Amino acid sequence: MVSSDTARNVVGIFGNIIALFLFLSPVPTFIQILKKKAVEQYSPAPYLATLINCMVWVLYGLPMVHPNSLLVITINGSGTFIEFLYIILFIIYSDKKKRVKLLLIVLVEFIFIAALTILVLTLAHTTKKRSMTVGFVCICFNIMMYASPLSVMKMVVTTKSVEYMPFFLSLASFANGLAWSSYALIRFDPFIFIPNGLGSVFALAQLALYAVFYKATKRQMAAREEKSELGLSEVVVNGDSKRTGTGTAPLNGLASEINRA
Repeated sequence: MVSSDTARNVVGIFGNIIALFLFLSPVPTFIQILKKKAVEQYSPAPYLATLINCMVWVLYGLPMVHPNSLLVITINGSGTFIEFLYIILFIIYSDKKKRVKLLLIVLVEFIFIAALTILVLTLAHTTKKRSMTVGFVCICFNIMMYASPLSVMKMVVTTKSVEYMPFFLSLASFANGLAWSSYALIRFDPFIFIPNGLGSVFALAQLALYAVFYKATKRQMAAREEKSELGLSEVVVNGDSKRTGTGTAPLNGLASEINRA
């Protein structure tokens, strides 16, 4: 018979692996930034939001705040490091105005975490009170992070296309939310269960939209490709006509001369 602690650890390790995949999913974007040496129109907002979210969860997982939460620390510590690297690249390849703004936001986030840590450890004298205080903050930040795809879902419904909603990212988000919800249920932890349960629902809604609009998206992409090829062929034909002098206008002129003769 598998103990609840063993089951919780197995599920937590699985959750760590999936969450790590999610944290590393923007790597292709940053490879492009490195190649072009410019951030172009990419927004740092998701990475700033994920950074503070991970830092709050690291605080939550500390033994003096919420004991027996090592797997919460490992993945969110990794996430903090990865997101910080992303933001450093944004700072390096942004213009001076954006660079200053980014530095100020990161500074405010670190000050917020430092202040929250000091207040929790000095004013709350039991792990129960500390985990409750930090847990409520975690729920707020996690729900905001999970709710961010709602704008993409709105676009999908409006355009009837899932072209800009990656399937595997939605699938991984669903698996991640499910894994951490299960982790929280084994030894009930409402502060982990509530945001990850909602995250699972949001991700499932994305997968449902993908199923509904997948065929419509394929038709739209095929029509766009056909139109593009047709436009290219017209350009080629018209270009050849001009170079060889065999366009429709000369032929019409020749027919008129024959009729007059």
